[in-house]
Amino acid sequence: MKLKLTIDGQVYEVDVEVSEPDEPRPSYVPPAFMSSPAGAAPAAARTGASPAGGSAAQESKVCRSPVSGVVVRVSAQPGQQIQANDLLMVLEAMKMETEITSPISGRIAKVNAQAGQAVQSGQVLVEFE
Repeated sequence: MKLKLTIDGQVYEVDVEVSEPDEPRPSYVPPAFMSSPAGAAPAAARTGASPAGGSAAQESKVCRSPVSGVVVRVSAQPGQQIQANDLLMVLEAMKMETEITSPISGRIAKVNAQAGQAVQSGQVLVEFE
């Protein structure tokens, strides 16, 4: 197949060959601990699976880190009553800050990270009652 492309006013004629792959390419599926749209349950809760091997009920009571990074600021404290999407903490990864928000409304049972601490992707940051 021949195509004509214009780049910066210059016309180029190119031959394009379409080939079918021998095997289908896999689809990208984000990890279960990645952020979900507001109001949507995490994939692990929907499927009953858990990245840590726990039950779906226990998984719904934790907030995991979506990235590996360093905790910059912690806004949540044990015993604090929070609403869904309230700021829990801020992580820095590759010079970018990521706000970690609560996936549920409820009371915080335990905060497992503090400012300056390095955390891994999937690590439990906050536990809820």
